[in-house]
Amino acid sequence: MPKYIRDSGDYTEFDEGSLDARGKLEHDQRMELDSYDRNILRALQADARQTNQQLANNIALSPSACLERVRKLEKRGLIQGYRALLNARNLGMDHVVFVEVTLTRSTQDAFVHFARAVRAIPQIQACHMVAGGFDYLLKVRGRDIQEYRQFLGEVLTQLPDVQSTHTYVVMETVKDGDELNV
Repeated sequence: MPKYIRDSGDYTEFDEGSLDARGKLEHDQRMELDSYDRNILRALQADARQTNQQLANNIALSPSACLERVRKLEKRGLIQGYRALLNARNLGMDHVVFVEVTLTRSTQDAFVHFARAVRAIPQIQACHMVAGGFDYLLKVRGRDIQEYRQFLGEVLTQLPDVQSTHTYVVMETVKDGDELNV
């Protein structure tokens, strides 16, 4: 029977010989960050479109030293990519619900199949396995309640091993950010 471990948010099949003493995959090594690295990460989270020259000026480094550090942060996986932040309201995608999902069984196989299916669905913006009275908490975004109702019946309840769902409609978003406090 294959063995799986949670690796960067995904379940990865592994060979027990690839684990370190803490049970983590060997490539999962934490990188020590100095104040320059932290400042680079903060500045890029705030504005990833700034030029290397602007970034270097903002953190008081030479452009070459700054670029070398950014490349090192990218190579080590601390910077996973760059993207545009879209305005959900202006795109007509400002209807958000949170959904509790309970699976029919709590087995590794069920978790892997459910997680794999969820990753393929663009309406699901976030999926968290949680401890407590249900298995997963999903953040689902769409146009309106009618679209969500159709999604619930035709997609969400048809996912592998879904036993039940409970939906919570967002009335107001007070805070919704994805910046890390580095």
